[in-house]
Amino acid sequence: MSINAIILLIVAYFAVLILISYFTGKEDSNEAFFKANKSAPWYLVAFGMIGASLSGVTFISVPGAVETKQFGYFQVVLGYFFGYLIIAYVLLPLYYKLNLTSIYTYLKERFGNTSYKTGSIAFLVSRTVGAAFRLFLVAKVLQLLVFDHIVIYQNQSIPFPVTVIITIALIWLYTFKGGIKTIIFTDTLQTLFMLVSVVVTISFLANALDLNSASEIYHSVKNSDLSKMFFFEDVNDAQYFVKSFLAGVFITITMTGLDQDMMQKNLTCKSLKDAQKNMVSFSVILIFVNLLFLALGVLLTQYAEQHGITAKKDDLFPTIAMLPEIGFVTSAFFLLGLIAAAYSSADSALTSLTTSFCIDIIELDKKPKDSQKRVRKRVHILFSVILIAVIIIFDALFKDVSVIWELFKAAGYTYGPLLGLFAFGILTKKHLKDKFVWIIALIAPLVSYFINLYSVDLLNGYQIGFEILIVNGLITFLGLLLISQKTQIAH
Repeated sequence: MSINAIILLIVAYFAVLILISYFTGKEDSNEAFFKANKSAPWYLVAFGMIGASLSGVTFISVPGAVETKQFGYFQVVLGYFFGYLIIAYVLLPLYYKLNLTSIYTYLKERFGNTSYKTGSIAFLVSRTVGAAFRLFLVAKVLQLLVFDHIVIYQNQSIPFPVTVIITIALIWLYTFKGGIKTIIFTDTLQTLFMLVSVVVTISFLANALDLNSASEIYHSVKNSDLSKMFFFEDVNDAQYFVKSFLAGVFITITMTGLDQDMMQKNLTCKSLKDAQKNMVSFSVILIFVNLLFLALGVLLTQYAEQHGITAKKDDLFPTIAMLPEIGFVTSAFFLLGLIAAAYSSADSALTSLTTSFCIDIIELDKKPKDSQKRVRKRVHILFSVILIAVIIIFDALFKDVSVIWELFKAAGYTYGPLLGLFAFGILTKKHLKDKFVWIIALIAPLVSYFINLYSVDLLNGYQIGFEILIVNGLITFLGLLLISQKTQIAH
């Protein structure tokens, strides 16, 4: 696939997104930007959330990790399903009852202003890191496929920082007016592109591997040594079933249920019942979609072995997808799927960061009405710049890694305080000495880090995996107990 064809495809793709944004962003109001006027159809939200949940990290890293981690990720996916049920029937009723725009307002009403600000800041850090990881991956792929081949001066190609700036600028361009209202529709389109891309790639690989029916594909994947799904043998293994499953449950609760980005979409539904239908249907579909990505990983690995391709991990899928023998159609759909998967997550992240900062940190509703829209737009630009800076830093820090595992490691530390705070608020009736909450939120991740660092020595060979999130949340919970007051909330 030629560079000119790739550029033309990208331009056409974003032209469609900008066109959607033109129609959905005509009402340039804060109510539309933050809540989509609470009129989004639940089925559109559900379908769009598939792409937002998976992101470019799943699109690239899950298939790429199959060679070394087999189908172990599916244990985490099963945990996701039960986590989504907890969100649907515990957290969503709470959010709708309080009629929240920012879910962290709950912490203010439950504990006080310091807890509220602490939760908001924890989200801002968590989502900035998460969005940066996702965008880092797609920017690296675009650099490899496109910008490394565009010479601008004396044999020098476009540098990676410029690629990152272009990547973020495109998101800003189609979200700066419509916000979440635009994203509900663009995510639907992007999810469709992503799923079609995976199916097209599987079809090509199956044909190349002489697998002529769905049954043959199934048996080839099932009989592969890479398709081992459950790990019960060694409790010290990071992929041990119980650890992976529980990590999946809590990753979902925190990275979706306690995340302004994902919950902001659910809160655009007309009613609690619609939001719950969205969450349950989405959670079932997500199981099968992840299985599709894992199967793709097996086929990619088999194809690479047959053709002497040495690319590993996050480089495997893009390397194979852009080979000349793959053909224009498959390469085009791969590129569309990658961009769609990455941007369907990143665009809503930028919007939710803007929302949380406006509502929670600077309390936009208290500012003069004639300046609120102007302030919101400035905050939107601010977080665009922050994301650019963080992605460039990641480029210096992370080399030759599977990004999805790094993303979950980071989530274990950044989302732990949120998990502890919300769990304490929901499971107990105690008040807190609110002014000390931020100290607990700082100490808990640090203690968790050192526990993880020395876990093999301290815990007789036990290796902590994704469950570091649970450990972090538990330490936060216990710390909050220490600063709790004897008085209880009256009912």
